[in-house]
Amino acid sequence: MNALIALVRKDLVLHFSNRRAVILSIAAPILIAVFFGGVFGGDTKPSAVPIAMADLDHSAVSAGLVAALRADPALKIVDATPAQGMAQVRDGSLRAAITLPAGFGAQAGPALFGAGPRPQVTVVYDPSQSTVLPLVRGVLAQHVMEGLGQSLFSPASPVVSELRQQAMASPRLTPEQRAALTGVFDNVERLDAATPAASASSAAAPARAGLRVPFDTREVQASAHAGQHYNSYAHAFAGMGVQFILLMGVDMGIGLLLMRRLGLWQRLRAAPLSRSVLLGSRVLSCALIALLVFGVIYAVAMAFFQVRIDGSVPGFVAVLLAFALLTASFGLLIAALGRTPEATRGLAILATLLMVMLGGAWVPSFIFPPWLQTVSMAVPTRWAVDGLDAMTWRGLPPSAAVLPVLAMLGFSAVFAALALARFDWDD
Repeated sequence: MNALIALVRKDLVLHFSNRRAVILSIAAPILIAVFFGGVFGGDTKPSAVPIAMADLDHSAVSAGLVAALRADPALKIVDATPAQGMAQVRDGSLRAAITLPAGFGAQAGPALFGAGPRPQVTVVYDPSQSTVLPLVRGVLAQHVMEGLGQSLFSPASPVVSELRQQAMASPRLTPEQRAALTGVFDNVERLDAATPAASASSAAAPARAGLRVPFDTREVQASAHAGQHYNSYAHAFAGMGVQFILLMGVDMGIGLLLMRRLGLWQRLRAAPLSRSVLLGSRVLSCALIALLVFGVIYAVAMAFFQVRIDGSVPGFVAVLLAFALLTASFGLLIAALGRTPEATRGLAILATLLMVMLGGAWVPSFIFPPWLQTVSMAVPTRWAVDGLDAMTWRGLPPSAAVLPVLAMLGFSAVFAALALARFDWDD
């Protein structure tokens, strides 16, 4: 029993003697819990969804609908032509684009009662963010019904009599439906000098009694080619590849610390080699390994999961090269900051998970609060995932890879400089 107690005491003393590792093992779950609790908390309001709006009708009804959509806190409306909206959704700067067709205002009123064809509203959406389309459909239907109720079913409406004539002449209505609509129109026309409360109730009633939604939607995925469906594996392989390649870079950094602990660095330093050459060789070898591993990952994705490089092949290769250098410099920096293998593992888990989460590999960045979306732009993994998405399923040109590549190279240079300055050769 004394031997057992002594061994347990020895393990406890060894574990808690490395204060940095202990602190990191406690800080990691706390910070990750704070992140998910803040993002998915019940009191957290989601950020407004940026959507392009093109009004090709320019009628009073369409103008009222656009004004209502602008006032909706769930949306952030940006004026754009249909072509501009498609391009901005495709490159990921907007989530969806709505186009109201010409004749929308004239057709929507009769279509509410089945007395005419329904106008077709085009909704272009980002297929990688599946929650956006139901939101846009719901908000659009809500404001269309409310707008028609206010504009068409009020005592002062100039189109009530015209709607009566169109509805009564429509061959789509049965005699029972015509009789019911006649009563509705008679009640509307008898209203005069109504109170605000009465007007509100009379406006709401037709919306509840409407025979159908007065428009159709044509939903278009903003993918690389028309009619091509979104392949979710493209984003999944990008996100998970980024995560596990980063962890591989950390393992290379820990290998440096083990070599130092075994005294191998002292032997290498006896040779006429500078610190920059020794560490630079480690960075280069780690980058080559990361590039080869990521290449194999994407080869499997292409062979078995139909992932395609629909954008620029040189741009795709450039993104992989930049991320490979980022991985190597990140692993070196983690090793320089951790100082010991035990502390480095804890620091690596914390840093990698936070970078992957903030980079949008796990949780889509559009559901982040606005301030967190801004912060995520300062995270290198955000640029890696966005660059890989741009060159694969988004099908963007080589210019879309320039900014992600430059950002990752900049982070790599900063990480390498800090690692060279902080790496302790003698500890």
